[in-house]
Amino acid sequence: MKTEKIKPSLKFKGSPSIPGDKSISHRGLIFGALAEGGTTTIENLLESGDVQSTARVLMQLGVKIKKENGLTLVEGLGHNNFKVPKEVLDCGNSGTTMRLMMGALSSIHGMKATLTGDESLVKRPMKRVAESLRFMGSTITMKEDNFAPLEVHGDVLRGIDYELKIASAQIKTAIILAAIFADGKTRITGEIHSRDHTERLLSHFGVNIKSSPTDVLVEGGQKFKANKLKVPSDPSTAAFWLAGASLVKGSELLLKNVSLNPTRIGFIRVLERMGGKVTMKMTEKDPEPIGDITCGYAGLKGITIEEAEVPSLIDELPVLSVLASQAQGRTVVTGAEELRVKETDRIEALATNLRAMGIQIETTPDGFIIEGPQKLKGAKIDSFHDHRIAMAFSIAGLVAEGETIIENADCVGISYPEFFTTLQKLTS
Repeated sequence: MKTEKIKPSLKFKGSPSIPGDKSISHRGLIFGALAEGGTTTIENLLESGDVQSTARVLMQLGVKIKKENGLTLVEGLGHNNFKVPKEVLDCGNSGTTMRLMMGALSSIHGMKATLTGDESLVKRPMKRVAESLRFMGSTITMKEDNFAPLEVHGDVLRGIDYELKIASAQIKTAIILAAIFADGKTRITGEIHSRDHTERLLSHFGVNIKSSPTDVLVEGGQKFKANKLKVPSDPSTAAFWLAGASLVKGSELLLKNVSLNPTRIGFIRVLERMGGKVTMKMTEKDPEPIGDITCGYAGLKGITIEEAEVPSLIDELPVLSVLASQAQGRTVVTGAEELRVKETDRIEALATNLRAMGIQIETTPDGFIIEGPQKLKGAKIDSFHDHRIAMAFSIAGLVAEGETIIENADCVGISYPEFFTTLQKLTS
């Protein structure tokens, strides 16, 4: 396994290219594949392990995907033309791939597909997705009724009224994908205020969907239409550079063409509240808000982050814990129990590594408490094969005393294969 050595930095300047947004990349491939004829052209698709898992699964189902002049072309196969796969569909480390494909495949009459993943993914819970799809009439069998490998038997589904108990864009999207091809109308209520990329992009792909603060309405029996899609840069990836710029004195950072979707800029809003020197300028609005971000060093202060804020910054909480260790005063995070069922238990992972670097942290079932500022000391960091943990503690290493060693660092390829190369350019 690869290790990376991080040394304290006296410089953090530049305008790095940020890879395409992971959530939108997954959806662009799936929605393009579901289109009834025509070719979807995707610009700036994220070239990472997770997105490649989605592409590979779609190709196993008969979808043609190719690269041409820097673009990704997806030939629309149409919902009913997906082939029954001869082999198991391997979703790799990608929970998004598995959960979204459960929704898409469950409404294909006669479909029979087995989905599995790597050592990490087969330990992640899938029951919440399966339960909602079973309510619509789908048959899904799972190991211990919660884990992959799982088998989806497609059938004619019915529209439902469903109350989401937890804010999860993946569960919401799985239900929506099944509902588009079901009989009748589906109404989703409850915790619907997670990422809304699906709702925004569906209209772009010709699907009528109505979204309000109280519910999401989907009429069954619709079809996707092929379209062009520009994938903005990923704000969850940008967060690591924003954190680095906020911690290293004299830093200057410009990030272009980043998604400024309101459901994705929770980290930036929190950074502003902490006293961060960060600004946003929107340059495009449809189908996704896109713009430029500037950031520089700032003395930060501790704040409280409550449950309502968590969905918009769930992936950024590991690097936020690093910022909290350097902020003046107490930082409290609550309502983030979802962190415990990510690629690893991220609450325990970030706590283990912060303690290794000399930081005192109190963990709770749904978050953590850190009193700052405290001195970070270089240490051996266990990434737990989690890309967000590896990147977060690489940023910590920039302001730690001595050398920080990131073990199993190649996991960054899940979302940002060029992370360490870019980090070197920003700090050298």
